[in-house]
Amino acid sequence: MSYEFIYFDLDDTLLDHKSAEAAGLKDIHAHFDFFDEVSAEKLINVYHQVNSRQWSLYSQAKVSREELQRNRFELTLKELGLNSARYEEVGNQYMQFYRNHWQWIDGAKEAFYKIVEKYPVGILTNGFAETQRKKFEAFDLYHSAETTVISEEVGVLKPHPDVFNHATELAGVDSDNILYVGDSFGSDVIGGTKFGWNVAWFTENGEPEKHEKAHFVFNDFIKLKNLLKV
Repeated sequence: MSYEFIYFDLDDTLLDHKSAEAAGLKDIHAHFDFFDEVSAEKLINVYHQVNSRQWSLYSQAKVSREELQRNRFELTLKELGLNSARYEEVGNQYMQFYRNHWQWIDGAKEAFYKIVEKYPVGILTNGFAETQRKKFEAFDLYHSAETTVISEEVGVLKPHPDVFNHATELAGVDSDNILYVGDSFGSDVIGGTKFGWNVAWFTENGEPEKHEKAHFVFNDFIKLKNLLKV
């Protein structure tokens, strides 16, 4: 299969969001004395559960962006038995710490720039627009990617077809000539394939029935470079 355009997801595909998130949470755990009552691991686990739930509700338009930003720390503090009134202070501090830990996924930078030499490339990501734009700037992605699509600016989140339709129009090629490289089964694999894109799923997931939904499954960027012959 030859592709005319390659789209990449950003978080946990090109950039290591999970590690940055965990490091940022460890930083706020150390920063605020009231977290002494719970372990950093407990904070990370509870936040992850709460945040995942809030993003799911946000993607279904059941909570607003403002509610998501409030709820993820207010509910985490409440769940931990801590003072939930400090959610805003904790949330603002977390975002400062989180930015300190942004980095490429192992092997992603070299593969990305090799692919850029051969193919037109874009980035399609969920996430808060201002945060994602700062990542584009910090990693010079505005210069290397021909298109950057933040789903929040489209008005719906992946896997909504409107996001993929918008990104397809920007790419200027037919949907079946696009390869999308992403890590999320629901947002990227299901969202992309339902719209007619080819999807390369970056994952350690070992479930064969899920593998069948993607066009290519890889856990090392060398395999992606081999697929694209770069």
